Amino acid sequence: MQKTKAKALMSLIALTAWFALALQLYILVDNTAISGLTTLEAVGRFFIFFTILSNILVAVCLTTILSAPGSRPARFFLKPTVITAVALYIFVVGLIYNILLRSLWHPEGSQKLVDELLHVAVPLSFTLYWLLYAPKKSLQWVHASRWLIFPAIYLVYAMLRGGLEGFYPYPFLDANTLPFGRIVMNCIGLMFVFVLFGLLFIAAGRKLSR
Repeated sequence: MQKTKAKALMSLIALTAWFALALQLYILVDNTAISGLTTLEAVGRFFIFFTILSNILVAVCLTTILSAPGSRPARFFLKPTVITAVALYIFVVGLIYNILLRSLWHPEGSQKLVDELLHVAVPLSFTLYWLLYAPKKSLQWVHASRWLIFPAIYLVYAMLRGGLEGFYPYPFLDANTLPFGRIVMNCIGLMFVFVLFGLLFIAAGRKLSR
């Protein structure tokens, strides 16, 4: 019964994530006449957001586990350190958006739907899946520092692309309006958030695994 419930929740999350990602990509491409981007540039813009990359991680993780159980990729994603890292990344996506970014713009129609799915529905449901069903037994405190690798690489990637294209995905990284020192402090603050909640995930995982 528990496995059936877990699979049902995983399927729902994966379908939600894939649907939201596909709709967001469609919106970006469909709006090229307004944004002034080419179709290729719109597709490239899609992959500059941490929100998108984290939701892709969730979708690929769950789809792999569901479609190829027992395979090497599925065993990789089911490692407590890996699936907890995915949960941490998507949780921070929801946290940062709803605390810092939600008030900065007011999407409507299909864009509003996409925003709620990517920043609320998927983060909350995947965190719930992690709490209820994900393996957590081997989590160690040191893992919180290792989970910084992905967001650190992302920050470098986002800043390099921003420097080349003049577009920065988030206002706290916008070198067009912020001094370099402020951006550095923002990045340090973001890393602190990942460490703090990484430690909380580890603490929760160790307690739940007992």
